[in-house]
Amino acid sequence: MEELLKEKFGYHTFRAGQKEIIRTILKKQDTIAMLPTGTGKSLCYQYPSYVNNERVLIISPLLSLMQDQVDQIKLRGEKRAAAINSFLNFNEKKHLIRHLASYRFIFLSPEMLSSAEVLNKLKEIGIGLLVIDEAHCISQWGPDFRPDYLKLGSFKRALGNPCTLALTATATDEIRQDIALKLELNDWKEWVFSVNRPNIALEVKQLEDSLEKERKLIDEISSNQAPGIVFFSSKKKAEELQARAASHAVRSAVYHGDIETEQRILIQQQFITGQLDWIFATNAFGMGINKENIRTVIHFHMPSSIENFLQEIGRAGRDCEQARAVLLYSNNDAAIPLQLAEIEKPALFQIETFHHLYSAGKPPETIQQELMLSDTQLRVLLYYAEHKNAHSWAYEMDQLLESRLQKKRRQVLDLKSYIDTKGCRRETLLHFFGEEMKEKQNQCCDRCGLEETKIISRPEKPKIIHWKDRLNLLLVGD
Repeated sequence: MEELLKEKFGYHTFRAGQKEIIRTILKKQDTIAMLPTGTGKSLCYQYPSYVNNERVLIISPLLSLMQDQVDQIKLRGEKRAAAINSFLNFNEKKHLIRHLASYRFIFLSPEMLSSAEVLNKLKEIGIGLLVIDEAHCISQWGPDFRPDYLKLGSFKRALGNPCTLALTATATDEIRQDIALKLELNDWKEWVFSVNRPNIALEVKQLEDSLEKERKLIDEISSNQAPGIVFFSSKKKAEELQARAASHAVRSAVYHGDIETEQRILIQQQFITGQLDWIFATNAFGMGINKENIRTVIHFHMPSSIENFLQEIGRAGRDCEQARAVLLYSNNDAAIPLQLAEIEKPALFQIETFHHLYSAGKPPETIQQELMLSDTQLRVLLYYAEHKNAHSWAYEMDQLLESRLQKKRRQVLDLKSYIDTKGCRRETLLHFFGEEMKEKQNQCCDRCGLEETKIISRPEKPKIIHWKDRLNLLLVGD
């Protein structure tokens, strides 16, 4: 196994967990694998393809993640990788689908699965391994954000139930059971490894108000080592504070879903190649981005769950060198994710009226305008209208959404307990996933004591990339 690893990937040894997961896949056994962020999950589905010479289909949630993985596969010399997504124009997409049989690794967003043309082509060419990347999205987002994730079980059946690998970095036992249920896995094997990233020091800064937090952010950027990412839940605040950082000569850019696709690709590549030191982003950035030397991750806004928090700080220190995760918290910050969760639950009268109008055949867009539903509320109601039939639909719908709201509240309060803990922060995180701390790190957390001396941020020296490689980074097909 090590000989093939060296030949195809340039590594001499497997990282913890990789070999066990690969062996299970080669036995054609469905697998749920939980590996810490940055420990090489992609090798677990790429390696088996060279052993059994079978095609791999990877369902990936974010365009930036999908594009980055295609780029990395191509840069190691494997040209038979492609992504079908909105980066392609109509003609490019048609060409790619027609020639899909010539690709070894095919990346799709979950929304592309609703295309009969794509599905029929995949059935025609055959899939040896189905991979669900960031599989926690099945349970964590569901109808709130990506309802197509909940269709993966039926999609898997349509493909003839190929061997399936569900990959995640953060999933409690409850979420893993939900993944298995939604994917309709049978006799599956679980490989669960610690979520602990011992090289990431954990720190929370308790501040009085938003103004003090804004001042503190600029101070943290100037006193912590770059490259780094600052996460926000507000696009407007990300833009505002990036502009302020730029006025302090910080090489930075803002990244969120409203930015044009080409600009997002450019920002991503500038960050990867060292032309930018800091990214001010919503959580649309960084999932799976292959940049090993991120030294600092700062949260300006409190994430909505411990799972999200761990996913985002896991962008740091993938080179196993020392990194830092800083969460800035001011009074009543927890109210923001709680209020967002409350707002996204439609009122009972909206649910009842929606059901009446939808049953009468009124277009969803018209109903949305009449009832002043958000995009999220409409997605949720449409999903359950199509998948849940009941005599008292509106009442049951209200109860179901109330149950989901209570779950979101608990998730916010779980993270608040991490912020407020008087004990070891790492121990608190591990306990949430049913783990115990095996040994203390020197640079563990601010509760255990951190070295006060910080490395002053120095611009990363931009990497020199040959023009052919740079062009290759931006191409999706051959």
